[in-house]
Amino acid sequence: MTSSGWDSFEAELGWIATVFGGSPSVPFVPTRKETLDLVLSAMSLTKGDILYDLGCGDGRVIVEAARRYPIKKAVCIELRKELAEEARTNALKAGVADKVVVINDDFFKVPISDATVVYMYLLTSVNETLKPKLKQELRPGTRVVSLDFQIPGWRPARIIGESAGWQRTVYVYIIGESDKHEL
Repeated sequence: MTSSGWDSFEAELGWIATVFGGSPSVPFVPTRKETLDLVLSAMSLTKGDILYDLGCGDGRVIVEAARRYPIKKAVCIELRKELAEEARTNALKAGVADKVVVINDDFFKVPISDATVVYMYLLTSVNETLKPKLKQELRPGTRVVSLDFQIPGWRPARIIGESAGWQRTVYVYIIGESDKHEL
């Protein structure tokens, strides 16, 4: 899908991306299972990494990351109570509950400063709103990985996958580099 195609897609979702309690809300669109390998590869997870998934939904990304990689911790932040509960259940079923923390709250309000990797599958408009939080709280070198939707004004360190299609493009940003010279 072209850049203008994504703009159109996001515009169509605009009626869903409303503001509740001052924070943008996005629809729950799970990362497809066939996309997980691409996303996890883009994260370049290593021993000791602390992964945050902002708007983690049912927890599928952090659960799979905790199952496959020797990460220190995976933190799922999800506003919707039923999805947070599902993420906890999925972590238990996968045997990774000792490495997964599920927080039922607004990711704009939860500190993320200990993250070494942040995953987001959010709309471009939400990514734009998150920029100040990411810049203020994350340390230089932290990887920010976004599926399908770019962070406006930041230059990706890597773009992985195909540029056309739904859930096929992963943007990898590095705090201190990608945000250095805003476009």
